[in-house]
Amino acid sequence: MTEVTVRIPTPLRPFTNQQAEVAVHGSTVGQALADLCARHEGVGPRIFTADGELRRFVNVFVGEHHVSVLEGLATPVADGDVIAIIPAVAGGSARDDRLAALRRDIVELEPQAAWDRMQRGAVLVDVREQDEIAAGSPAGALHLGRGFLELRIEDAVPELDRPVMTLCGGGARSLFAAEDLRRLGYSNVSSVAGGFNRWKDQGLPFEVPRMLDAAARERYSRHLLMPEVGEQGQLKLQDSKVLLVGAGGLGSPAALYLAAAGIGTIGLVDHDVVDRSNLQRQVIHNEARVGEPKVESARAGIHALNPSVNVITHDCYLNADNVDALFDGYDVVLDGADNFPTRYLVNDACVKHGIPNVHGAVFRFEGQVSVFYPGRADAPGPCYRCLFPEPPPPELAPSCAEAGVLGVLPGVIGLLQSIEAVKLILGIGDPLVGRLLYFDALAMRFNELKMPRNPDCDYCGEGKPFPGYVDYQGFCAER
Repeated sequence: MTEVTVRIPTPLRPFTNQQAEVAVHGSTVGQALADLCARHEGVGPRIFTADGELRRFVNVFVGEHHVSVLEGLATPVADGDVIAIIPAVAGGSARDDRLAALRRDIVELEPQAAWDRMQRGAVLVDVREQDEIAAGSPAGALHLGRGFLELRIEDAVPELDRPVMTLCGGGARSLFAAEDLRRLGYSNVSSVAGGFNRWKDQGLPFEVPRMLDAAARERYSRHLLMPEVGEQGQLKLQDSKVLLVGAGGLGSPAALYLAAAGIGTIGLVDHDVVDRSNLQRQVIHNEARVGEPKVESARAGIHALNPSVNVITHDCYLNADNVDALFDGYDVVLDGADNFPTRYLVNDACVKHGIPNVHGAVFRFEGQVSVFYPGRADAPGPCYRCLFPEPPPPELAPSCAEAGVLGVLPGVIGLLQSIEAVKLILGIGDPLVGRLLYFDALAMRFNELKMPRNPDCDYCGEGKPFPGYVDYQGFCAER
């Protein structure tokens, strides 16, 4: 079949994906142009009348000859011929023509009318870029950005019939954004005339949003692409405080990944020093820091990865006398302890203060992860005592120093604890509340076990007063 090239004038290029030349097939000019219109549907109405005649402001050439002096649309063409479409041009731009067409097709609202519609449930989408929004944005607007609008709008506004208004700086880009939303199926779309400039001039409410700086936007760019996180979620992480009880096998990977995720404040409680035997699994420490307090070594590891994290160290034993002061102000506690007295103390303090307790435990090739959160508002779960009312005897629960542990196993469990902490802070997903995730590394198998809440639990039972702390060493030694 004959293949020819059609040269596309600038006003028609928005309909050919900005291509200046398009290869088409046809043995005559008419067939070639028909193939062009079939490939790019926006071209046809702009060069042909409803009767299939060339519009009177359009000229068509084959080579250097106007088709009117040849055989019109029936002019035969050969392989390699060039057909040029030449419309009348008044000196304006194709963008101006497109804007004029959009203004005829899309409703433009004055800012006051847009604000009134917002009060009745309409959504205002600010499609400007981050550097523009930093100077201010209408109060309550969504900040989606023109470049990511199509990717994010359906998560932000799932109802296709909900009124949606677009806004930019001066009212032009918002028209193009509105057109794109209509293509996605939104049935009630309008644009704010005059954009944010007119909005501000008319004295309507606006706010200067809190935003990440350029370095943070670069560091957390992969988070910002995710609708479940985004900039507001990253700011939540930045404002959060997570306390790690233990800077060893579980605390090491948890601390590194929480720091990498952008947790603003990480607290570390550990009384021990770095021993060479720790390095097989406690990856936040290194050979050069053997003999240093673990909390200081962990601080150095965190800051080497993310200097912006605020690290608070507590080089001490956790006990009933200091636990209230140490837990104060934290949003989440990660239990990476290696002994039962500390685990029961962590549980009791978390119940008392209403803090979620992200539990992790390892033994040789096996690991456990759960979230103990009886204070959760929507779906409270059990506490550690509901699952384990009393500790096992020593012969059934030897320490890692006695029984050993696969070096990479704490990495798996510590990372799962980190994921649960991030989910809790962002308020996303389904945390392991009321569920115990059991991992068998040798079988490479995860099992999920449901855990009921004990309504008669002395510590988290409904309506029961907090019974106070106990002698945890004595409580565990009695069993």
